[in-house]
Amino acid sequence: MAAAIKLVLSNFTLTCFVLGLVAAAIALLLQRSPRPNGAVVEALLSWFLFFSIGVSLFYNFIMHVFFGKMVAAFIGWADSPFQAEVGYASLGFAVVGFMAFAGSRGLRIAAIIGPTCFLWGAAVGHVLGMVRDHNFAPGNAGMVFWTDILLPVFGLVLLALSRRERPH
Repeated sequence: MAAAIKLVLSNFTLTCFVLGLVAAAIALLLQRSPRPNGAVVEALLSWFLFFSIGVSLFYNFIMHVFFGKMVAAFIGWADSPFQAEVGYASLGFAVVGFMAFAGSRGLRIAAIIGPTCFLWGAAVGHVLGMVRDHNFAPGNAGMVFWTDILLPVFGLVLLALSRRERPH
C-alpha cells in the first residue's frame, strides 16, 4: 500500500490527469441525452483545468514551499530559495486553473497558456539537466518531464477543439 501511495504522489501530474479524465467521464455519464454539441470537449477541458492545472499545480506549490529539501533531492537539485519561487508561481497558476474551471474563454486561455510557458520552460531545464549534468533522477527525467511536455499539448488541443465545438 505504501508503494502505491508513493507511486501516485511521486507521479502527481499523471495522477491528476487521470483524475480529470475520470471526472469528465462521470460528468458526461450524468448528463441527459442527447448531449449538447461540444459537451465532451467541455467536460474534458473543465476537468483538465481543475485537476491538471488547479490541483496539480497546487500540489506543486505545497511540495516546493513546504517540502523543498525533499523535492530538490527527488529532482536531483541542491536545495535553494528557488524552491519557494517555483512553489509560489505554481500557486498563481493553480488559482487561475481553479477559476477557469467554469470561467470565460479568455480565462481558460490564460489558464492554459501561462502554465504551458512554465511547464515547457521546466522541460527545457530538465533536458539541460540530463544533457549537461547527467541528472536522470526520477523528478528530472521521469514522468514529470514527460507531462511537462504533453499536458500543455493536451490543453492546447482542447482549447482549439472548444473553439470549434461550443456547447449550446
